Amino acid sequence: MTHQRLFTIAASGTLLTLIFAVGCSRKQSTVVASAPEVLVTVVTPKDVPRILERVATLDGFINANINAQVQGYIVSRDYQEGSLVKKGDLLFEIDPRPFEAALAQAKGTLAKDKANQVKADADEKRALDLFNRKVISDQERDTAVAAAGSSRANAQADEAAVKQTELNLGYTKVTAPIDGIAGFTNAQVGDLVNPTSGALTTVSQIDPIKALVTAGEGPFTDFVSRHPDPKEREAYIRSVEFELILGNGTVYPHKGKFYALDRSLDPRTGSIRYYVTFPNPGNILRPGQFGKVRFVADMKKGAMVIPQEAVNELQGNFQVALVDQDNKVSIRPVKMGERIGAMWEVTDGVKPGDKVVVQGIQKAREGAQVTVKDWTPPADALVSKADQQKKP
Repeated sequence: MTHQRLFTIAASGTLLTLIFAVGCSRKQSTVVASAPEVLVTVVTPKDVPRILERVATLDGFINANINAQVQGYIVSRDYQEGSLVKKGDLLFEIDPRPFEAALAQAKGTLAKDKANQVKADADEKRALDLFNRKVISDQERDTAVAAAGSSRANAQADEAAVKQTELNLGYTKVTAPIDGIAGFTNAQVGDLVNPTSGALTTVSQIDPIKALVTAGEGPFTDFVSRHPDPKEREAYIRSVEFELILGNGTVYPHKGKFYALDRSLDPRTGSIRYYVTFPNPGNILRPGQFGKVRFVADMKKGAMVIPQEAVNELQGNFQVALVDQDNKVSIRPVKMGERIGAMWEVTDGVKPGDKVVVQGIQKAREGAQVTVKDWTPPADALVSKADQQKKP
C-alpha cells in the first residue's frame, strides 16, 4: 500500500472521530433540559369581600289578575296584548244591555216605593196627631206607624238595589287596576264569562321588578348570628347593593335593593325566600326570566386566599405546589374554606410568605427545579370586584 493511500485513510479516520465527538457533544447538550417556568403568587393575609351569588327568578312587582265581576258575553277587547297600559284603561267590555235594563227596573221600583213612603209618612203624622187628641185608638196609631216604617225600609232597599245595579253596570267595563304590561288574553269576543271563569288576562307592574331569591337554612342562620341585633340587621340589609347577572352572563346595569324577607322557612326544602327589587326602565326585564344576584355579604378579615386555579383537587383532597428559596417544588396537602370570588380561602397548610404555583402546576413535580415568575391577577380579580361594589 502506498504512502499516499495510508495518509488518506488516516485523515478519514481522524475526520470521523471529530464528527462523532461533535455529535456526542451536541447530544449531551440537548439532554440537559432547562428548568420549566411556573407563575407563582405569595400568600399574604388580606381583608377580602365575601361575594355571594344566588339563583334568582324575576317576577312582576305587582301581578294583577283581571277577572270578570259579572256574568255576560264579551263584546270587545280594547287593548293591545303585550302593551303598556295605564290604570283605568279599558281592557274588555261585557254586554251592558241586561244590566242597563236591570238598572232601569230598579230605579222604577225605587220611585214607586218613594211615592208610597211619602203617603205613609203623611198617614203616620196624621195618625199621631189624632191619637194625641184622643180621636183614634192605640191600634190605629200603631198600624200607621208600622206602615210608614215599612215604606221607609222598602225605599232604602230600593236605593241599595239601584247602587248594586249601577255597580254591576260599571263592571261591564273591565279596566286596568294598575300601570303595567298587559299579557295575552284568555278570553275572546263572544265568550260567556263570570266571576269564576278564570282570569281574562294579567297586568304586571315591572318597573321596578322583583327578583325572587332562595337561601338555605344554614346561610340564613349564619346571617342572623352575624347580625343578632334586629335594628342593625335591618340597617345592614337595606345598605347592601345587589347585582343582577342575566342568563347570557352579562351584568344588568342597574343595582338592586333588598325589599322583603318571607315570614317563614319552607318546611319541605328548609329554605327561605326574599325579594330584591331592580329598576327596570324601558321594561327590559320581564317576569319569568332567570339569572343570579351577586352581592358582598361582608368583609373577611385576614383571610389566606389563593387563586382557585392553584388548587389541585383529587378525590376530595386538596393540594398546592409550593416553591422554596432554591426554586424547588414541594407538594403540600391543604384544607380549603370558602370560595370568595375568583379566590379560595386556605384554612390550613400554608403560611404567610409561601410561594404558591398558580400556572404551570402540571410541570411542578415533587423536588423539581423550576424557573419562577410572578403571577399577575386578571382584571376581574377579587379586588376589582370589591371596588365595583363600592361604586354608585
